[in-house]
Amino acid sequence: MSMNRKTKSKIEVTFIYLFFLIMFVIIGYPLFWAVMMSLNPGTNMLVTDLFPDNPTLEHYKWLFTDPKSDYLIWYKNSLFIAILNAAGSIVITSLIAYAFSRYKFVGRKYGLYMFLLLQMFPALMGMVALYILLNTIGLTDSLWGLLLIYLGGQIPFNAWLVKGYFDTIPKELDEAAKIDGAGHLKIFWTIMLPLAKPILAVVALFNFMAPFMDFLLPRIVLTSPENFTLALGLFNFINDQFSTNFTRFAAGAILIALPIALVFLLLQRYLISGLTSGATKG
Repeated sequence: MSMNRKTKSKIEVTFIYLFFLIMFVIIGYPLFWAVMMSLNPGTNMLVTDLFPDNPTLEHYKWLFTDPKSDYLIWYKNSLFIAILNAAGSIVITSLIAYAFSRYKFVGRKYGLYMFLLLQMFPALMGMVALYILLNTIGLTDSLWGLLLIYLGGQIPFNAWLVKGYFDTIPKELDEAAKIDGAGHLKIFWTIMLPLAKPILAVVALFNFMAPFMDFLLPRIVLTSPENFTLALGLFNFINDQFSTNFTRFAAGAILIALPIALVFLLLQRYLISGLTSGATKG
């Protein structure tokens, strides 16, 4: 019986490692191919050798030094929106989640149902309405208008997510703080937020990544090149038959990963601590 269990365990471990190997190839090969293409001379995507014979950093240099390149402007725009979106999402989401978790008010139950209902519809359905809204308030072709949509669009999912985490934090902590004379704002700031760092780190990371990854919404909202984000700006390198700068596109795309990786490393100790660890530590 013991041998059968050991054999079964080895088979399971083998399949687990095989699965990870397959996923590594699926995810890693395109990334490796993009890196190699960014080091390849010329502009053609159809390279014959995966490892270029004469690797070069000219495309990275061009992005930052050529007068015709707006890459630094696009990078600045993306960082601007990403940082404000991450910070604003934490503030807005945590306040809304705290209200739904700790307050009892008319419409609370249906408000939560509304959050779930809003998540059932794809964002594409509201693009026309969002554009009309921004046009009405004069924020089309504006980074602030784009940021407004990002901040509003993240509320349903993130508020539900953070509310569920707040529910796991014992209410006895609130009651003990109230006995000591603490109000709701102090409880929220000194108890709820410190214990909810893991889930807030998740919210911050996802909302920091969104402006770097999103293409459709900036494509609809932004029209001036000086307001483009990275995803929209890089698309111009390959968007018609006369723009075939695939190697520059690859170089620019690779550099997008740098700020995301940095934020991930900064938040790593909260991300890996688990979604409930904060509620169990005093």
